[in-house]
Amino acid sequence: MPRVALVHDWLTGMRGGERALEVLCERFPGAEIFTLLHVPGSVAPAIERLPIHTSFVQRLPLVKRVYRHYLPLFPTAVEQFDLAGFDLVLSVSHCCVKSVIRAPDATHLCYCLTPMRYAWDQFDAYFGPRRIGRVASAVMGRVMARMAAWDRDTSGRVDRYVAISHHVAGRIARYYNRQATVVYPPVDTLFFTPDGRAAERFALVVSALVPYKRIDIAIDACRRARIALKVVGEGPERAALERVSAASGGRVEFFGRLSDEDIRDLYRRAGVVMLPGEEDFGIVPLEAQACGRPVLALAAGGALETVVPETTGLLVEESSGEAFAGALVRAMDRRFDSGAIRRHAERFGRERFGDQMEALVVAAHESPRAQSR
Repeated sequence: MPRVALVHDWLTGMRGGERALEVLCERFPGAEIFTLLHVPGSVAPAIERLPIHTSFVQRLPLVKRVYRHYLPLFPTAVEQFDLAGFDLVLSVSHCCVKSVIRAPDATHLCYCLTPMRYAWDQFDAYFGPRRIGRVASAVMGRVMARMAAWDRDTSGRVDRYVAISHHVAGRIARYYNRQATVVYPPVDTLFFTPDGRAAERFALVVSALVPYKRIDIAIDACRRARIALKVVGEGPERAALERVSAASGGRVEFFGRLSDEDIRDLYRRAGVVMLPGEEDFGIVPLEAQACGRPVLALAAGGALETVVPETTGLLVEESSGEAFAGALVRAMDRRFDSGAIRRHAERFGRERFGDQMEALVVAAHESPRAQSR
């Protein structure tokens, strides 16, 4: 078995990328982890128990709260990782770590969550004039243009790309001019299970509160449909979304971060789980479906690969509160087969992900290039 370096952008909580990393840590227990920033205790024990090497970003002022503000420094930081002595680099990347510099005789396999969103096709959602002002947006436009150029120019440092969805594989082809194998991320179908209780008449959103997630659409839709909304998650948009909710007069509860057990309880109780933004893949819809609950999602991106229309949920063609409100009423009044929903989610389990990724690692290590060393 090769000596493996696992590389992740930052370790500050258990989101989709960290769930994938957790399985990889279990499959490669002798690996070491390299990351820009690690908040101890924020990730699963399987990750925490491995040796974790951080960058100089770890020592910057207030970094645990405002690490995204240091984005322009990330390329320099990832290029300083010392990966000498590792036979295989396995990166889980949505920002910069796909561009680490491996040893000359090593192989780099990148599990790509997405090419850098804010540097490519979602700049306005994060740094547009309406969000941060005209002057700041102009400055960030120049910064992100340099980031995009660096991201493109360093794409050749990866020997093989593995994408989380066909949607992301398309973005890899478009921005990096590289082909990618698709391996869907893991869903813990042993933990997220139905409990037989009847659904309650409320909608649920479980999400980071960031612009592209479009939580504002969910708030507007629930107001129009007169259906209560529960929002789980934290992020820079929370205060703005709370103001939108208060102004709309809708029934919205913001829970912040919750434990996995509490989130599972909400999935089991929810009438429908909403995904109003375009996702690269989307773990939440599959966690909800593993609990037997239908999903209401925008008909774009990863939802086209995780939601079966009319069987495990409904897809909405238009990204608007009005369109989602109409679909929300239909979903609430429709009888979905929770057993069929659950069976669909079981296709995305952790064991399947681990087996597929391990097979790709073995194939990479046994490739003609590796054998010629």
